[in-house]
Amino acid sequence: MIRAQISETNLDVAEHERAVTLDAAGAIVTFSGNVRDHDHGRSVTKLSYEGHPSAEPLLREIAEEIAQRPGVHGVAVSHRIGDLAIGDAALVAAVAAEHRKEAFDACADLVDEVKARLPIWKHQFFTDGTEEWVNCP
Repeated sequence: MIRAQISETNLDVAEHERAVTLDAAGAIVTFSGNVRDHDHGRSVTKLSYEGHPSAEPLLREIAEEIAQRPGVHGVAVSHRIGDLAIGDAALVAAVAAEHRKEAFDACADLVDEVKARLPIWKHQFFTDGTEEWVNCP
């Protein structure tokens, strides 16, 4: 089972977990990367993410790579685009595997690969009125 999507709506960790729940999986690991109220010592008020049209196919490719690992039975991953408030989930992932180590390792690698390779850019807005763009990949 593989699911990968770029979304303009709120992401639900529990829904991602349900998507990968299978009888063959003894472990499910989830991750939620949430918008925090600070970055490098500066107070953040909100974020906006923009993605290249190739983002969703590449996200699926990354999910498929992780799903091919021995013992992995399901991968669900989504990244938000658009305006996000403090506390909103920007990246959600769930991995189902036969054993906990496989699930933890696969989920951590999934998140690392998404952050390294996905063509999505973050626009941060600070309390002092300044803003900056951060290139994710």
